[in-house]
Amino acid sequence: MSYSTQSIRNVALAGHPGAGKTTLFEALLQAGGALQTAGTIERGSTVSDFDPIEKQRGHSIDAAIASIDHAGIHVNLIDTPGYPDFRGPALSALGAVETVAIVVDAASGVEYGTRRMMEYAKGRNLCRVIVVNKIDHEGVALDGVLADLRETFGPECLPLNLPADGGKRVVDCLINPQGDSDFGPVADWHQKIIDQIVEINETVMEHYLDVGEDGLSGEELHDAFEQCLREGHLVPVLFCSARTGAGVKELLDVAERWFPNPAEANAPPFEKGPERARIEAVPDAKAHVLADVFKVVNDPFVGKLGIFRIYQGLVKKDTQLFVDDGKKPFKVGHLFKLRGKDHIEIEQAIPGDIAAVAKVEELHFDAVLHDSHDEDQIRLAPLDFPKPMFGLAVEAASKGQEQKLATALHKLGEEDPCFVVEHEAETNETVIRGLSDLHLRINLERLKDRYGVEVTSRPPRIAYRETVSGKAEGHHRHKKQTGGAGQFGEVFLRIEPLPRGGGFEFVDEVKGGTIPGQFMPAVEKGVRQVLRSGAVAGYPIQDVRVVVYDGKHHPVDSKEVAFVAAGKKAFLDAIGKARPQVLEPIVELEVSAPEQHMGDVSGGLASKRARISGTDSVRGSEIVVKAHVPLSELEGYAAELKSVTAGRGRYSLDFSHYEPVPANVQQKLVEAYKPRHDED
Repeated sequence: MSYSTQSIRNVALAGHPGAGKTTLFEALLQAGGALQTAGTIERGSTVSDFDPIEKQRGHSIDAAIASIDHAGIHVNLIDTPGYPDFRGPALSALGAVETVAIVVDAASGVEYGTRRMMEYAKGRNLCRVIVVNKIDHEGVALDGVLADLRETFGPECLPLNLPADGGKRVVDCLINPQGDSDFGPVADWHQKIIDQIVEINETVMEHYLDVGEDGLSGEELHDAFEQCLREGHLVPVLFCSARTGAGVKELLDVAERWFPNPAEANAPPFEKGPERARIEAVPDAKAHVLADVFKVVNDPFVGKLGIFRIYQGLVKKDTQLFVDDGKKPFKVGHLFKLRGKDHIEIEQAIPGDIAAVAKVEELHFDAVLHDSHDEDQIRLAPLDFPKPMFGLAVEAASKGQEQKLATALHKLGEEDPCFVVEHEAETNETVIRGLSDLHLRINLERLKDRYGVEVTSRPPRIAYRETVSGKAEGHHRHKKQTGGAGQFGEVFLRIEPLPRGGGFEFVDEVKGGTIPGQFMPAVEKGVRQVLRSGAVAGYPIQDVRVVVYDGKHHPVDSKEVAFVAAGKKAFLDAIGKARPQVLEPIVELEVSAPEQHMGDVSGGLASKRARISGTDSVRGSEIVVKAHVPLSELEGYAAELKSVTAGRGRYSLDFSHYEPVPANVQQKLVEAYKPRHDED
């Protein structure tokens, strides 16, 4: 089917784990004619959960894409994982769509994943729709779910349809508001929606007051509705059962009639140059190509696959495209549309569409593709990904596989922006970091299954930092005479703390040439050596200003090496007098568990030096506890939480800030470092 940009709808399904996103994805594909029979999670036959690990675990781990051609529209549908452990692929999808459909389990109502994805979509200025799934579930109070949504997210949440006949079908509230629903007559909700839509636009509002609803043209109503979506003035609520199909066809009809096409939605946040000037991408096939890679897959058969959203221009076979600011273009040899694991070759992709290209090694997540150097230095505003805080130190289980391990880890890191591989120079460790223990374990499974690499793992060192809490001065004279040319350098400096997060400042206040200018970089080099290696416990130093104000040199014996040594020792001297502190990473922890386990959860957190900042009750007798906790206290917490909540507890965390460790902890860290420090 050929289609235009105006016919495209890009929609991501997001929400809490278990809300039924994958089942709804299948039901939509079937309702749109893309599938004869919908697959099931139980049989492992769904289009989106095609990875062997997804089939084994029964839930999505990665985002999957498929398209529907239905009633004159082309829907690019993205199924995203619900678990916070796999938030990287879920958030990446937000960079490719105009509309996010937040799927809610009718039996559970608003859960923490619902709130998180609503916040992310709102922050990205995307149109939001809420889909209440599983309306056929026995004993569900659907009117309570709608009330909960409106209480949590605001009165702008209004139903476009309502369940009827006990959830066996849905009735329209906007265009054909006839008859009764399970909530009673639909007329009242119809009037609320009309009032909400027309009040966004003064001209439409005046016309409506003059001639009434019947006098409004379809174009007026559509334009006002689309403006409501763009500005968050309306968050439509739709009811369905992906399992029985009730409301699924109606959801597609709503997408066709009301969801924005790429030319109608809020402009994508492109920025150009170091000043980050906003650039407007125009969905015009005649313009220069501008596309963004939002997903990378290292397919064992196809090679590296870059999946991209086209914002302007036309991409055809043999098109020459640059990657970011690269000087040498690559040729699009083969162009694909995706249907889960299947790659369907196409001749061209138009503005607003989603496509893929294979075997281009330069591609990476968030790469910008373009066909003219006029588009150099253009980037999409970065997504706000959670910081990977869980870590494991890994090494190849078999000798000789070190390079194979490094290559495989690099490929896994390309696929998930929240999976990071680091080399810790201090300990010579390879450390993988992710969003949870489960996130890391899944990637270790992929290492073994996909790349044949087995590893041993252990907890890494906690990423402590050092700083100073007071001002002090330091001095060192480096003098060495070995019979020939000697070494001489003398440095006086003072240090002071910067605000937390202030980093490092090096200031040259030397007067009269007591340290010649050519030696000042050597002094800074010595200082930076201490910054990297630490002074009291062996951890990098941060949030400090160093001011070099005096020194001495010798016309013959002064050399760079002498001032490196003098700068290093003077800095160490000052740190020892400036009340040094060891800082530890503090994370923002959010724990969800059944209400009856509140005492066990709170007590466990209290034993971990946690500061509980809030407790919320959510629908379904569940509580959410928010706390700030030292990361060092969370080793083994996944198993502990599972034990005290009978496997029903979940948690997520984000990096918050650094703060000083207690005195007894600092003493232990300093004592543990002393032998290595003395050897140095």
